[in-house]
Amino acid sequence: MRAAVLRTVMACFTLVWFLNPANAIDIKEVVSPGGIRAWLVENHNIPLIAMNFSFEGGTTSDPVGKEGAVNFITGMMDEGAADLDSAAFQARRDELAVRIMFDAGGDQFEGAIQTLSKNRGEAFALLRKAMTAPHFEKEAMERVRQQFLLGAKDDEQDPEKIASRAWMKIALGDQLYARQGAGSPQSIANITPEDLRALHRLIFSRKGLKVAVVGDIDAPTLGLALDEVFGDLPDTAPPTPVKDVIVAKGPLVKVVDRDIPQSIIVFGHDGILRDDPDFIPAFVMSNILGGGGFASRLTTEVREKRGLTYGIGFGLVPLDHAGLYIGSVSTRNEKASETLAIVVDTLKKMADEGPSQAELDDMKTYLTGSYALRFDSNGKIAGQLLGIQQQNLGIDYVNNRNSKVEALTLDDVRAQAKRLVHADRLITIVVGRPEGIKSTGSGG
Repeated sequence: MRAAVLRTVMACFTLVWFLNPANAIDIKEVVSPGGIRAWLVENHNIPLIAMNFSFEGGTTSDPVGKEGAVNFITGMMDEGAADLDSAAFQARRDELAVRIMFDAGGDQFEGAIQTLSKNRGEAFALLRKAMTAPHFEKEAMERVRQQFLLGAKDDEQDPEKIASRAWMKIALGDQLYARQGAGSPQSIANITPEDLRALHRLIFSRKGLKVAVVGDIDAPTLGLALDEVFGDLPDTAPPTPVKDVIVAKGPLVKVVDRDIPQSIIVFGHDGILRDDPDFIPAFVMSNILGGGGFASRLTTEVREKRGLTYGIGFGLVPLDHAGLYIGSVSTRNEKASETLAIVVDTLKKMADEGPSQAELDDMKTYLTGSYALRFDSNGKIAGQLLGIQQQNLGIDYVNNRNSKVEALTLDDVRAQAKRLVHADRLITIVVGRPEGIKSTGSGG
């Protein structure tokens, strides 16, 4: 009940930033007495605190044959810690009306806590127990395992998951990003409590820690809280980063036969990393081509003009050590060949001609206007600040981002279209029974 109260409070008391020079977000870097760093945005008008944090090392750290182990940890972090068993931990969490969440990506293990400021000390103490002394007991683990097994079995039958996994396997081969981060039924069954303990010791290190805090707390108080929550974690080296990945090149088409009425199409090729000096113009170009809601060219050509799909997207996916450019669309089996041909033609035209000035102007308006929506609550702001830290964009990025977009010229964006859009080297996966499409090519 009290957790529901917290969610209601957080929904009602949102923190909106309009991201212009007059209302720039004041981000402070806080260093704890123990040397732990965090970014802080103070907001004392709302009695809430949101803290987001991450550790280097994600699902790419899974042992071979035990894929899904790091993801498994996310389901165990509230299943007992220190002097509290599973039931006691969850009862205490609910009594304090605190939300504690964990998530595992390929490169990062992330966590978040949201609490009423009056419960700050007790909430942070509970988080500390989960971070430093999780139980990973067998009984709780078997209960959580069944949940993950159900999800993995569902994924094996999900056409969209089948398509995306097949695309990653062909594009990345045996490289770590191509592995199933959520695991398979077989790999999940192999995971032991000691596997989780070993991965916890490996990933939960102060050396790979990044923290963002927003809300009703000042810098001195946060400094002490950082040491309380994270200070007992080891200062050991984080997991070895993934080696930079080489993405295979098409053209290649693979059809995965499934008796379903629609064809699920995933298409793409290599992209760029987030630290690429031309990422901003590339991002704007990509949104004109395949993002930006109903304003994109692909949506116009495939959905609006021809009614071939409910939705289509094509966007840059910059992982820490692999740059991908991936899109997807679903359509009726008898329309799959036509849909794919239109996608290819639209990509070719963008590469050859680039966007128009009107398209660029409209996209600038959309991207700069919608950016503020990423900052309409304490939790969202903390999440954005954490992501900016992970991508090494600098503490001033939030307040400078829109000016970077506004400064782009048509030549800037057209150059990225020519550089990054390659219809002639698409890797394409089609799950279904598409009429007029057959498997071709071998990649390279």
